[in-house]
Amino acid sequence: MTDVTFRDLHGMAELQEAEALQRAVWGEGDQPDPADLMLAIQAAGGLVGGAFVQGRLMGYVFGFPTREATVQYSHRLAVLPQARGLGLGVRLKLYQRGWCLARGIARVRWTFDPLRVVNATLNIDRLGAEAGVYLRDYYGEMAGINRGLGSDRLLADWELASPGVSARLGGQAPAVASEPLALPLPEDIAALAAQDPDQAAALRQALRAALEAAFASGRRIVGFDRSARVYHLSL
Repeated sequence: MTDVTFRDLHGMAELQEAEALQRAVWGEGDQPDPADLMLAIQAAGGLVGGAFVQGRLMGYVFGFPTREATVQYSHRLAVLPQARGLGLGVRLKLYQRGWCLARGIARVRWTFDPLRVVNATLNIDRLGAEAGVYLRDYYGEMAGINRGLGSDRLLADWELASPGVSARLGGQAPAVASEPLALPLPEDIAALAAQDPDQAAALRQALRAALEAAFASGRRIVGFDRSARVYHLSL
């Protein structure tokens, strides 16, 4: 098993590595969080954590304080392509969870593209986060790997010490009554958008309408079935 070290980043040199890592992951045109900003936010109580393989930074997570002392906003999570398969995304989130709980932070929030299967699998299925807020065109037009995909986002809430999260992290499904949303996600939204942008846009609109209607009635996303590629909604 590959030896991986998880720890906070230290100093401008390592933060500049994190800046370069963002460019490598999100592609040309995407604006990375600059090293000096991460340094300032870290000094003010934020998290800049890294996954190191043989001394090289291969993934990182960046979160900062919010107006609520017990809530952290997780802004970035990135893993270099050559390190995928090591489970670094999940392990970085577990590092973040331990870091937050040690400091009295009970909830972490972040946004993700609801049409990306890999994100839904990590955030909802593996980590046990839930979502009940849909954000239309949150970032406006984007560049890099998100170019041409739109920027609708779900706001994920990760209750770090909840029974549901503990169950998910233990490999068990939480005891929550739910039903599947009858709208499967594409296997790869980026590939679909490149091949058939009209179909990708239609899927975006259909998922937006379905989730906004569900959230308006008080329902939440409480699960994701990776094999069927469908969200599960609370009853």
